[in-house]
Amino acid sequence: MYILAPWKKEDPAVRWKLPDRIFFGYGACHILAGVFLRQGINSSFKAFWIKPSQHPGNHIFVSDGQIAFDYHGYSAVDRLKNHHWKVWTHQYSDWDAQIETVDYNLLDTSDLNQRNMRGPDQYAGDPVARAESFIQRINHKVAADRARTLAI
Repeated sequence: MYILAPWKKEDPAVRWKLPDRIFFGYGACHILAGVFLRQGINSSFKAFWIKPSQHPGNHIFVSDGQIAFDYHGYSAVDRLKNHHWKVWTHQYSDWDAQIETVDYNLLDTSDLNQRNMRGPDQYAGDPVARAESFIQRINHKVAADRARTLAI
């Protein structure tokens, strides 16, 4: 797992220059999820927030309950959750989180700021366009079908 130095997350220019998977995996996962939902790639997907009770480790992903999509691409939702818990409990032995359904607009700055997340207009570049480009590089049918077979 890649551990992002806190100063990189706070410096807008440095953060913007990170590779896509690191950019969307460490601080802009909500933008990627919001763009995925807005594009209507899979109408049965909803956004979910892994919300730690303490410590870092927030993450937003989209899922239909069986498979999930985030900066890794598609995976079995249980595999995504298990990986996330394993990584963060390795960092903090008392790490724990709740998973909540997202009931706010993942591309609205006001909604996001209320939850201590950056809005699309608070990055050094256009994260929505970057997410669209990231999503366009994926063959969604093939990747989702593969994840679904691994989820069974």
